[in-house]
Amino acid sequence: MPAEWAPHRAVWLAFPHLDEEWRGVVSQAQLEHAALVRTIALEGGESVELLVASEAVEGRARALLDGVPNVRFHRIPYGDAWTRDTAPIVTVDSAGRGATLRFRFNGWGEKFAMPGDSSVGDAIVEAIAMRRFSYGEVLEGGAIEVDGEGTLLTTEQCLFEPNRNPSMDRAALERMLEGAFGVSKVIWVRKGIVNDHTDGHIDTIVRYVAPGRVVAMEPRTSDDPHADAMHAILDDLAHATDSRGRELEVVHLPSPGRILDHEGEILPASYCNFYVANRCVVVPTYGSAADDEAVAILAREFPRHRVIGLSSKVLITGGGSFHCMTQQEPEVVR
Repeated sequence: MPAEWAPHRAVWLAFPHLDEEWRGVVSQAQLEHAALVRTIALEGGESVELLVASEAVEGRARALLDGVPNVRFHRIPYGDAWTRDTAPIVTVDSAGRGATLRFRFNGWGEKFAMPGDSSVGDAIVEAIAMRRFSYGEVLEGGAIEVDGEGTLLTTEQCLFEPNRNPSMDRAALERMLEGAFGVSKVIWVRKGIVNDHTDGHIDTIVRYVAPGRVVAMEPRTSDDPHADAMHAILDDLAHATDSRGRELEVVHLPSPGRILDHEGEILPASYCNFYVANRCVVVPTYGSAADDEAVAILAREFPRHRVIGLSSKVLITGGGSFHCMTQQEPEVVR
């Protein structure tokens, strides 16, 4: 599996549309999602493949994206906007030939059942039209992070969650990950931040910015609800080594702090949930005092990209942000 900064042909997204999932703010979520699509299409240097659930949803998306080039619409049934977890993952062999990997999806450990989410990956596989591999194991794309040089990051909280693969122990899970993604080392982080619906997906807490180098967050305020979790994550990374024997360099991002939804619930807001497009990096912001610092740090880590902060104050109320809503399709030989 290539690192996310390897060249992409396209990125797959799905337009938010379920009123009940967004608890009264679906229109605002669509505005922020459209801003993400627009930024990737205009600044990112890659095509956008956008799923729309119906004629009405497509009409709303087209109205918000009027005049934006490089966007192709697909009328495919899906639950909601989380293509990082429901879409297939594209890998590349030594000859540069691509293949889709399709894992079983069971609603994040049988917590959220939305019609279409278990089948949308098969429809995208057909649309991508390259070699395909199917797996009986449950795995979401947000649960893994790779460096492109043989190392994969994941979390015990997610992969050992009983409703995913209860019959598999650590050794079996590592064999599956190594075989599927072409890695030789798995680094385990114990758990994620507070109120993460995904059971601690790695793309919310630790991300590669270069081989051997990751970003993770640290608390900056006394009322940060994620402080204990972030300290534990940094401790897990302190002496981790990758497939080449390097100790990881850990760059500290600030935490957004205490971010609440419109009903007063603590949200799993994270600056680590950025998306790396071909020419830009899109960073979620939350109206936090730490927003500008986080964007500036990531701009230093990606000097060849334009690093852009966009509001995700509404999208995060659905449980995730920009990385959760994108699944890149790398450039490959078909």
